Amino acid sequence: MPENSLPQIKKAGFMLRPDTPSIKPVYETIKNHFNNSGIEVVLSKDSADMIGDNGMSFDDMCSECDFLVSLGGDGTLLSLVRRSYGSGKPVLGINAGNLGFLADITQDDVPSFLEQLHSGEYRIDDRMMIEGYVEQEGERESFYAFNDVVITRPTISKMAQIDAYINQEWFNAYRGDGLIVSTPTGSTAYNLAAGGPVVYPLTNVFIMTPICAHSLRQRPLVMPADFTIRLKSPKDQVVVMVDGQDSYSLAAGETLAIRGATIGARMLHRKERDYFSILREKLSWGDKH
Repeated sequence: MPENSLPQIKKAGFMLRPDTPSIKPVYETIKNHFNNSGIEVVLSKDSADMIGDNGMSFDDMCSECDFLVSLGGDGTLLSLVRRSYGSGKPVLGINAGNLGFLADITQDDVPSFLEQLHSGEYRIDDRMMIEGYVEQEGERESFYAFNDVVITRPTISKMAQIDAYINQEWFNAYRGDGLIVSTPTGSTAYNLAAGGPVVYPLTNVFIMTPICAHSLRQRPLVMPADFTIRLKSPKDQVVVMVDGQDSYSLAAGETLAIRGATIGARMLHRKERDYFSILREKLSWGDKH
């Protein structure tokens, strides 16, 4: 069996958008589609408690299921990918949100996608992950990110200076609101809003994009993922945000270190999924006249 195929398609583990009990009827409809196609559905305990159903612990779900499913928006999918990363299980995103760059299967697509799944008409893409650590008071705390890591000022009234080192060599001093270090997957998120480039998601590179830089000479930079980036503020406290979900406070001189993870996140997609069509649809690019 090829590495990027599912050994079997018998059990799927679901995680639902948090704090949204109204999603229950949508989940039950999709669950019926899965059951009718011969796939048992397991619900994570947090999601089950939210809708008054039975579930299993997240770790057990990841261990026992053949693949995992996010039902919600891109934030739900981000959380599922990060939490399940160590299991190596492919993640499918079913979009019950708005923009949906990552969760690209719609609710109406589910029956046809399940037919394709059973016939082998699907893809498992390896998406780059960021691994890194923050060093606070001499102690290191490690993390993984799927979209981006942002280092920024703690208050709106102050400018941040962030010194960047690449492979141990000093590179640049960024002055402004902060700096985004994005994966290609995250290039259509905060990076895009800050003026960074859109990068094809299966590329192994970093995008470093300054946020409201106090110099017109500062520009986004794309570099290989096997470089190590170290960031710190020489004088001020800064805040580090990981995928917009976890945060760390760094004192002056404390370090944020980032590099590309050796193993990517596995994303389950329709075989015919076309990234450029999604860009055109979501960003209204290339409108014909």
